[in-house]
Amino acid sequence: MKPKLILGLDIGTSSVRAGLYDERGDMLRDTFVKNERALDMTDDGGFEIDAAIAFKQVVRTVDDVLAKAKKTAGDIEYAASCAFWHSLVGVDKKGNPTTKVLGWGDTRSRMYSSVLKKRFDEAEVHNRTGARFHSSFWPAKLLWLRSEFPKAFARTALWLSFSDFVALRLFGVAVTSVSMASGTGIFDIRAGAWDAKLIRFLAIKAGDLPLVSDGSYTYPLLEKFRRRWPRLKPTGWFPAIGDGAANNVGSGCMKRSQAALMIGTSGALRSAFEGDPPKSIPRGLWCYRVDRRRVIIGGALSDGGGLYRWMLDNFQLDGSSDEELANRAPDSHGLTFLPFLGGERSTGYNEQASGGIVGLRSSSDAVDIAQAALESVAFRFAEIFDQLYGICKVREIFASGGALRRSTVWPQILADVLGRNLYLSGTAEASMRGAVLLALETTGRIKKLEDASVPASMVFAADKSRKVVYQTARRRHQELYKLLIDQERSE
Repeated sequence: MKPKLILGLDIGTSSVRAGLYDERGDMLRDTFVKNERALDMTDDGGFEIDAAIAFKQVVRTVDDVLAKAKKTAGDIEYAASCAFWHSLVGVDKKGNPTTKVLGWGDTRSRMYSSVLKKRFDEAEVHNRTGARFHSSFWPAKLLWLRSEFPKAFARTALWLSFSDFVALRLFGVAVTSVSMASGTGIFDIRAGAWDAKLIRFLAIKAGDLPLVSDGSYTYPLLEKFRRRWPRLKPTGWFPAIGDGAANNVGSGCMKRSQAALMIGTSGALRSAFEGDPPKSIPRGLWCYRVDRRRVIIGGALSDGGGLYRWMLDNFQLDGSSDEELANRAPDSHGLTFLPFLGGERSTGYNEQASGGIVGLRSSSDAVDIAQAALESVAFRFAEIFDQLYGICKVREIFASGGALRRSTVWPQILADVLGRNLYLSGTAEASMRGAVLLALETTGRIKKLEDASVPASMVFAADKSRKVVYQTARRRHQELYKLLIDQERSE
């Protein structure tokens, strides 16, 4: 008998990746493909991509993985995918885009967060939807589109996440997963349905939103794509899940005592577990769903791998700088760096926040700034960790992401600041693997996600003496952060 395979797909903001997996959730050798891409950033805060172009990038990636795996024996029984959370795109009655795909980092709707805060009790909505009022989420984006682009808003028949748009093009059905829906900011994570109060205020109806799948149903490709990909004719496609949820699953991090720390373009620290959302969600955190049985709670930073890349590009740093950083004492530069180049999400959700460096001297150099930047991101993760620990008594932290693999210094800084050993995931494509594992559990191939484990490729032991130094630096960071928040409020 031919082996049964699963096509894995990871639709990210900086790349689209794919590979074939076996029934144990292991990627088959020499089937991985990755196509780089980037969302367009505009001077007014835009973070967008043309929907048709983005869809073509997904199609090309499927083309590439099938071509690369041409000689790989086996029937591709299912396709499982994950995609970036918080995107929004409108389509008309014919399924044609009426807007660009707006990514999580699009801040042009930031002024509408204050409109929502005046109209609603934000704490109540946050506890119901798991999301604060912020430009990352749909409520502010929809108000902005309705006000600034009324004709496009009126033409829109459906509001979708980008992965839902992919589903509409591939299957002919506007369908979303409970995971993807929970990241929109207009989904009641406790009732498991679109939030009636919010959608009424936003001048949309439940019928203007995608069908929320129960998670067990798969969809066949439209005939057009069955002809393009004959090998995928019998394949059942699961609706995509949020990349953050998939990352926890793929990192083997599905217990309250564990947290997944991921640094991709952005960064996040989250715990996932089976059960209900906490009765009261901490103010600085969000809470979404992995599926209808499991929740995921944590915080996200706008600056992660993108900040790391910004430093490499602008300060012309290379591998030797990483070695120099490894030999430096904690906080040896005397600088305080505020890592808000992309604005702030957790924990303050300040729409007006911007980056800054305090303490520069004529003796300061590029490596000083780089060290201060890496430490500052760790301090922001510590703020998330403190709130998360009130819900989940985290003992183990599993890390993943390209930036952490490129720098051996940053994982050590994170371990020392958080005061927890950091286990770097042995799985390079944790998010894609997570989507595959969830599909394997749904189809009965594996019994329980919580039983799946991932070996650590490297362990970074927390150094208590370095943590003491970092506590002083973190207090300085907190004071400057508070000063920034107070200044923004006064303005």
